[in-house]
Amino acid sequence: MSKIIAICNQKGGTGKTTSAVNISSYLALAGKKILLIDMDSQANATSGLGIDKKSVKKSIYCSLLEDVPLQELIRQTQISGLSIVPANTDLSGCEVELVGVMAREYRLKKAVQAIKDDFDLIFIDCPPSLGLSTINALCAADSVCIPVQCEYYALEGLGLLLNTISLVRDNLNSDLSIEGVILTMADFRTNLTREVIGETRGYFISAEPQVKVYSTIIPRNIRLSESPGFGKPIVLYDKDSLGAKKYWELSREMFDLSDAPIEDKLFPGDSKDVLMEGEVI
Repeated sequence: MSKIIAICNQKGGTGKTTSAVNISSYLALAGKKILLIDMDSQANATSGLGIDKKSVKKSIYCSLLEDVPLQELIRQTQISGLSIVPANTDLSGCEVELVGVMAREYRLKKAVQAIKDDFDLIFIDCPPSLGLSTINALCAADSVCIPVQCEYYALEGLGLLLNTISLVRDNLNSDLSIEGVILTMADFRTNLTREVIGETRGYFISAEPQVKVYSTIIPRNIRLSESPGFGKPIVLYDKDSLGAKKYWELSREMFDLSDAPIEDKLFPGDSKDVLMEGEVI
């Protein structure tokens, strides 16, 4: 059976969609069958995989509000093995429309169950809020992955997110766990980045239960910032960039990709580059 992972942080600008798109892409290239569900009305995951969000007539909205089977909404991407259920602006009214719906927290879970066995992994890109769309994602998921940016307000609001996850676990989805924390947007030329990394690791190590913080840290990287504008994951836009290598390294850390067939093709030699102090990215 497939594992379902919600990528979630109610704070915007944490690298949530960038992580969802690029980890999904690398796993697909490594031979996994992957589905990405875009639950954000901004549809950045949709456009980031090369689909014109203005052309999307049927989105995840149709499944949540109109009971359209997900199988009818799934679209192939430019990467073999990676599919997406796209989003569009219809989702902007979803929060209000779901309020009066019976079992509103379980609409996504009900839809996903029908196609779950068709994929190795299903990722859900959540909106930057803790509304009903995110609650639906947490009810459908087996685990949550939390991107945290290495900036001053990194830990602000994380207590609220962890409390929401706890409430969902206690009342709606008892099997929900935290997959881990991804540190993003690191700039090792500043002392602040090191301080935030230390504080974040300490915060989650002392959490009950203890939460894994991945050792791979995603840097600030101009190529990562540019790639969504071209509708491409970083591996197709610039596979030799530091951002690309770090997302591949993160994907290997998160999942067992020791036998992945793309290692030598993508990164000949040692792909475990270290972001050195003062390095220009």
